[in-house]
Amino acid sequence: MALTITEKIIKHHLINGTLDRGRPITIKIDQTLVHDATGTMAMLELEATGIKRVKTDLSVAYIDHNMIQEDFKNPDDHRFLQDMAAKYGVMFSRPGNGICHHVHLERFAVPGKTLLGSDSHTPTAGGIGMLAIGAGGLDVALAMAGEPFTLIMPKIVKVNLIGKLPSFVSAKDVILEVLRRVSVKGGVGKVFEYCGPGVKSLSVSERATITNMGAETGATTSIFESDEVTRQWLRAQGREREWVSLHPDIDAVYDEEINIDLSLLEPLVARPFLPDNVVPVKEVTGIRVDQVMFGSCTNSSLRDILTIAHMLKGKRIHPNVDAGLSPGSRQILLQAGAEGALEDLITAGVRILEASCGACVGMGFAPPSEGVSVRTINRNFYGRCGHTSGKVYLASPEVAAAACITGEIADPRDVFVEPFYFEMPSGLIVDEGMFIAPSPEPEKIVVRRGPNIKPLPEMGPLPDKLEGKALIKVGDDITTDHIMPAGAKFLPLRSNIPAISDHVFEVLDPTFAKRAKELNGGFIVAGANYGQGSSREHAALAPKYLGIKAVVAKSFARIHLANLVNFGILPLIFADVKDYEKIDQGDDFFFDVTQLDAEFRGTLHDLTKNIEIEVVCPLSADDLKVVKAGGRLNWIKLNASNDRR
Repeated sequence: MALTITEKIIKHHLINGTLDRGRPITIKIDQTLVHDATGTMAMLELEATGIKRVKTDLSVAYIDHNMIQEDFKNPDDHRFLQDMAAKYGVMFSRPGNGICHHVHLERFAVPGKTLLGSDSHTPTAGGIGMLAIGAGGLDVALAMAGEPFTLIMPKIVKVNLIGKLPSFVSAKDVILEVLRRVSVKGGVGKVFEYCGPGVKSLSVSERATITNMGAETGATTSIFESDEVTRQWLRAQGREREWVSLHPDIDAVYDEEINIDLSLLEPLVARPFLPDNVVPVKEVTGIRVDQVMFGSCTNSSLRDILTIAHMLKGKRIHPNVDAGLSPGSRQILLQAGAEGALEDLITAGVRILEASCGACVGMGFAPPSEGVSVRTINRNFYGRCGHTSGKVYLASPEVAAAACITGEIADPRDVFVEPFYFEMPSGLIVDEGMFIAPSPEPEKIVVRRGPNIKPLPEMGPLPDKLEGKALIKVGDDITTDHIMPAGAKFLPLRSNIPAISDHVFEVLDPTFAKRAKELNGGFIVAGANYGQGSSREHAALAPKYLGIKAVVAKSFARIHLANLVNFGILPLIFADVKDYEKIDQGDDFFFDVTQLDAEFRGTLHDLTKNIEIEVVCPLSADDLKVVKAGGRLNWIKLNASNDRR
């Protein structure tokens, strides 16, 4: 049987199920990663499983998100993660070592292996031929505990690349073109597998840019083949021994095919407030720019920094523009310094920020009120930049560099003369001194817990009869940033569910949490693709704490649907999407879970309007049992008790 790259890796890791599309499968996870925005909760969940040591081949905890240390909260989380890593057998990456996705690509990613990360941009490692999937923290904690990962066998889309990128067009434009074609929900239930003769013209860093931002399509993951370019990358990292050749079979069968001629692409921009709001840069030229942010896990590679430095060398940043760079890793920072790029950037007026996620998650470097910010990041969701008046345009390093010089959105082909051609160095600066290995004496480790680190709240089972108001009604493409905001105000509360729950839906409705508490919870009504974006399980965990019983939506994003199951919130889908229009915020609902039929169809009663609405529960029988138990940890404890009996 001819297989795709994705099928080959899944087949090698398959524990239960088959390669039949749309059916549940479980796979072995080789590696995991967490970071300081999701890791504290994931480690608390790991602790709750009762295991003594992680059972993966490798697990790494990174400090890269919550780097602003306004008070004790973030540093307490960092200390907690360091202690937990030492105790449970997890490699620890210190603050300043870099962004998890870049550092993992450099030091740990292996072609043909599996990686589960508590961050939706974990597919970055697909650039090296790794099956890398984003998930909620609890799923990652369970993988660390040795549990297989369950997912729906995805459809596999062949993205056939031909030709070669023209001058001033880069990998960011490739993924923006994919988003322009398929939208932020066009990848749900799919893997994008990049093939074709055009692949060999892309470095591993460029491939990683594409797989990183593939998360914005809602895809399960994205992946490239492992070829001689991959081998060269690993050789430069001192890891050539880990290279394996990985290609699809010649007659592999794909569910869909997208053809992209790289030579025909032009510079693109995603306008506020979604990554698929893509237009050619020439359609938005002339818009005044207040800020430019280079970096994040999407575009902060050595290739990106050398490109920016080449374009800005001998020039000055426009007086109306504030420009900053977040390098992807300490290695990239050192290498760029050794090659003179940092001097060129600093001389031009670019601020060198920490090697962290920073501004991408609203953690510092926010634009001014009503300000326009051109960023090489992956998301421009409403309010994500740190406040709701900022307008973020997503662009390539080339377009961002043009904005730096002109003070407005501009086509780099009209601003610069000489393009930059990246050649992978034969060797890179490798310094692993910012990693801390697990303790050889874990029994001696005392885990220090700051006052903001609260235990996991107790989650009771879901009642058979659900009653309550529709506390909020939201539209299509609601992101986890809408549900549970990012930013310097909220990220430090990630380890304190009672405190962070006060901010659920704050971006859309500041009164939501107060109403939910007063009414002892209720229902959420939503449009299509509810919960897209970040993997943050807090977007399910905090609503659960507020008493949310069910979410009724047109459709759900993959990771958020899994997180709802993990924390015992019932997901329901309108059998007829037109019924969404019939109900309003404030309506009183009743739903009997026991009345779900063999096809998991049931009736939602709108008592206010005296109407019945047919809904479908999009879960397996096993997942429904998990929801009824009040979440996956309850389910595990319940089954452990049953086993003991």
